[in-house]
Amino acid sequence: MPGVVGVVGAGTMGAGIAQLAVEAGHRVHLHDVDAAAIERGHERIRVGLERRAGRLDLDSDSAEAWVAGRLDLLVDTPAIRDVAADADLVVEAALEDLAAKQAIFRALDEAAPPATLLATNTSALPVADIAAVTSRPERVLGLHFFNPAPVMPLVEVVAAPRTADEAADRAAELVGAWGKVTVRCADTPGFIVNRVNRPFTLEALAMLEAGLATTTSIDAAVRAAGYPMGPFELMDLIGIDINLAAAYGVYERTRRAGDPLAERFRPSSIQERLVSSGQLGRKTGRGFYEYGADGRITGPAAGFEGRAEPAGADSTAIVADRISLAIVNEAYRALGDRVATAADIDLALRLGAGHPMGPFERATAIGGPAAVLESLRVHAAAGPRFEPAPGLDAP
Repeated sequence: MPGVVGVVGAGTMGAGIAQLAVEAGHRVHLHDVDAAAIERGHERIRVGLERRAGRLDLDSDSAEAWVAGRLDLLVDTPAIRDVAADADLVVEAALEDLAAKQAIFRALDEAAPPATLLATNTSALPVADIAAVTSRPERVLGLHFFNPAPVMPLVEVVAAPRTADEAADRAAELVGAWGKVTVRCADTPGFIVNRVNRPFTLEALAMLEAGLATTTSIDAAVRAAGYPMGPFELMDLIGIDINLAAAYGVYERTRRAGDPLAERFRPSSIQERLVSSGQLGRKTGRGFYEYGADGRITGPAAGFEGRAEPAGADSTAIVADRISLAIVNEAYRALGDRVATAADIDLALRLGAGHPMGPFERATAIGGPAAVLESLRVHAAAGPRFEPAPGLDAP
């Protein structure tokens, strides 16, 4: 019989994680300080379970019984101490605020049995800083699910410096039983995907700002290269404010760590202007594109209309190659920093970011490190994202 899982936070991510756990047969203690959030979380979980039941080839009575049985496993838990009281694992999915998360982990640490694993779903904050307020840092780790959690296959298992190997192994085994693919990574800025894929948007924004191409031509070039979505379409989809916050998270942590090339992660002033004006993407009806009432793109937003390409502008292939090259270079940096193995970095970028191939697979396809280095030298004037990663320029 699966054990008990606690989930703190009933928003989109928390509800998705709770859904995964009840699908796997766990009793789930769901907590949120906002009663309305609990109600919305229940509705998200119910709808998600009904959608999943529709794919299980069940007749209507069996599907209804399956959903009802899983919902019976979901327990509203008003007191945070009761979330952890008999849990094997507690996953915190609250807002990205360090002080708030630390307060949650202090409470969980006081209530949980010694063997309970305490995990944070943070995508940007240091797991070590969250673990530091507990008496069991060896049992605290990151479990970074991707949105929507019931659909996206990847989970980054983040080990802080004091996380025990056994704790990371147990957590990976548990979420693997939920049907997820896990990758291991160190507690470094952005983990794998949010760090290595950062040039996907930052390099596109740099080319836009330099007048090398338009939003529509960059997006078209990237889609033609096999990516599921262009960078401006993606930013509009997830929210320009959300993307900007993630960029700042990686940039600030990298800068504080003393990385001499932290400027490669500096967020774009274009995004800052859009966020300041409330132009956040699809959710506000306008971002880099305009959206109709049905949520479909109707054309570029004001200021991003399809102007004529400047003379000598990068060709379609070069636009996509430049973005891909910056990602490959960052992957080599992450490998050198021991963030993760090359195999896990490749897997994470394919499953977590939808890339047609992993960055090291791409490096092999274009001729290996020597070819990567040669291409980086061609683009050297474009900025710090093309400063060769240590090891690439070794004799």
